Amino acid sequence: MRAREAVLGILLSWVGLESGVAAPEEVSRVTIDPPEVLLDGPVARRLLLVDGHTADGTVVDLTGEARFVALQPEIASIDDDGVIRPVADGSAQVRVEVAGQTRLISVHVVDSKAIHHFSFVGDVMPLLDKFGCNGAGCHGKAEGQGGFKLSVFNSDPKLDYEEITLHARGRRVSPALARESLILLKASGRIPHGGGARIVEGSEEYVTLHDWLAAGIPYGTRDQAEVVGLEVTPRERIIPLKGRQQLRVVALYSDGRTRDVTPIAQYASNHPGLVSVTEGGLTLMQDRPGLAAVRASFMNHHTVFRVMIPRPESVDYPEVEPYNFIDELVYPRLRGLNIIPSELCTDAEFLRRAFLDVIGTLPTVEETRRFLTDERLDRRARLIDELLARPEYADYWGLKWSDVLRVDRAKLQHHGAYVYYRWIREAFAKNQPFDEFARDIVIAKGPLVDNPQGQFYKTVGDAGKMATELSRAFLGVEIACAQCHHHPTDVWSQNDYYGMQAFFAQVKTKGTLRGPVLAAEGQPETKHPRTGQPVFAYALGTEMPEASPQGDRREGFADWLTDPDNRWFAKNIANRIWAQFLGRGLVHPVDDVRASNPPSNPELLEALARHLVEVDFDLHEMIRTITSSRVYQLSSATNETNIADDQNYSHAFLRTLEAEVLLDAVCQVTGVPEKFDGVPAGRRAIELWDSGVEHYFLKLFGRPLRASACVCERIEDANVAQALHLMNSPNINAKLKHGAGRVVELVGNYSDPEKLTDELYLNFFSRYPSADERQTAVRYLREAADRQRAAEDLAWTMLCSTEFIFRH
Repeated sequence: MRAREAVLGILLSWVGLESGVAAPEEVSRVTIDPPEVLLDGPVARRLLLVDGHTADGTVVDLTGEARFVALQPEIASIDDDGVIRPVADGSAQVRVEVAGQTRLISVHVVDSKAIHHFSFVGDVMPLLDKFGCNGAGCHGKAEGQGGFKLSVFNSDPKLDYEEITLHARGRRVSPALARESLILLKASGRIPHGGGARIVEGSEEYVTLHDWLAAGIPYGTRDQAEVVGLEVTPRERIIPLKGRQQLRVVALYSDGRTRDVTPIAQYASNHPGLVSVTEGGLTLMQDRPGLAAVRASFMNHHTVFRVMIPRPESVDYPEVEPYNFIDELVYPRLRGLNIIPSELCTDAEFLRRAFLDVIGTLPTVEETRRFLTDERLDRRARLIDELLARPEYADYWGLKWSDVLRVDRAKLQHHGAYVYYRWIREAFAKNQPFDEFARDIVIAKGPLVDNPQGQFYKTVGDAGKMATELSRAFLGVEIACAQCHHHPTDVWSQNDYYGMQAFFAQVKTKGTLRGPVLAAEGQPETKHPRTGQPVFAYALGTEMPEASPQGDRREGFADWLTDPDNRWFAKNIANRIWAQFLGRGLVHPVDDVRASNPPSNPELLEALARHLVEVDFDLHEMIRTITSSRVYQLSSATNETNIADDQNYSHAFLRTLEAEVLLDAVCQVTGVPEKFDGVPAGRRAIELWDSGVEHYFLKLFGRPLRASACVCERIEDANVAQALHLMNSPNINAKLKHGAGRVVELVGNYSDPEKLTDELYLNFFSRYPSADERQTAVRYLREAADRQRAAEDLAWTMLCSTEFIFRH
């Protein structure tokens, strides 16, 4: 109980007791942020945010309803949006009127008449970012656009400056007549422009670009202050459905100066179905409850605003007894959203779910009957232990990680791919601690016949791809974008990418009489492709050293990677396991970990990662913990409060079975195995180490090609082609009718329609039929002229049903 209260306290502190919405007459107090404003320099600005507080502590954004009045307009002005600007040095006041209340804000203006030292980097580059001029779909693409090329996402400011001011004989700029400069004419739409009008004439952005041109198109100085961080206000809040919140974004500079960059920052929602955001930073809640984040970006820096959107109706929340720490971190979140979790799943649902999640296999009729008659209170925990000890566990998880680690026969040839797969499968069969598993792959060297995990390096190729694929697989972090330019949605620079690449620059494969040998040799130098400066090996989030380490650099990388304090490794593995059992990662997708894609429940991800470290990266223990939680054991049947919830784990998600799992399930329930080309008879689909085995069903249902470690390779969404195949496939129909198949066997063994119905349901659905289902099926069997044909029809209906092809 104390733990639950502590978690609730964390939740309330996270939202700052800022929840709900209030009508103006309900507002008891109004606050202005900031309460006092300093404007330093001629182009300074500051957006005021107005909050209304009710007696019960709820907060509502009133910025859009407030009336702003400058009491000394000769000193400072303020517009209808609440933006204060300097006019002359001195002190002034601004009056804010809203909800029947009035507040006065002090404003101090200094250096309003000082000369603003314009620069391309500080004033123009943010505009190129904001309006997409340097995007990959415009002038930032490889060949440029209309003879005008910019570096992608401001990755090369000097080159961009020269392109704008010098190339094409300097015709794009006219400092002597700034208003007639081609760059301004096109951007404002005064002459035809393929991208349309991007800047409104007379706007702040237009004036900035014009004044930079008029100032003589200065590039800037070497000692010019740089952006070192970004702050968003507010950082988090609870907002009702259809509510709104104006954001303010402030850039922090290396000289201690701050700058309000709200209008020229870029914004993106990680869940547009919950929250949309305008170009000016106004967030608009949609009509669905949940949690979302809005990323604000400026000059390759990012910050995030988090929002909780509860259901408007308060509910009589039931008392729920948590099973472990997972429940203690999920249920307070659901309570805050006014979402009632579903009931617990039945034993039959748990049985089928656990079999599919742990071993990728359906339970047999005998296993189902045995579990459903087990009266021991710990039968669910016992079932998980039994499944973890079965060989199918290693088959299934070996398959999953063969996808991630790219067991690719096309690259490795038959023997190389096979021994690589066997090494991965064996690691799961013996439950090797996952940090050791990862380390063994990273530092693999010597003859590949003795170190098959080293095949990873052969399949990915060059050092850059080695760094990229290992980062994606073991950290969940995508660094490939930073190879050519600063990562557009994360903090990684080109330096960071090449620092990671340098760890693997020594890796080489040599041919010997014993076959390929993997080695790490020499001290190859890695250089920044743009500056030509050397980049020494260093890990993400650390500082570059004076030189790359001596010896095999991968040793240092492996130490950093598997360190319990590594903020990505444990979280990534915990998140991947969580996604396997709950249907959606706390960070989603699981290999898209970045500051601008925060977890839906940060406290839970932190706790899961900490638990994984505490159990020494024992995946069996992690699986036991997750499956023993009440959250995992919830039903997929929804109630009126959680039917729209797709991210807070208030109910089990419906999920399609993977291609291999579904094919095995079809073979199991029909009793007719599949024969794969070049594979011994009796081999199941989850045992296929070669993803290149030709098979129409597996291809149609989304088996990955293993061309990359991206989870996006496996198609998870059901489609019409798949449904049509299940209903019309001659191969599947032949399995249902097969003379030695399960349906024929059941019809021969059970003359009683009721018993036959029970066996069909146990076979296909791992449960007994309901009274209505039994009545319908029995009547159909009794009235049918051909009993065998009727049983096949029932079996076909079950096989094509949502209940069969989905986890639930």
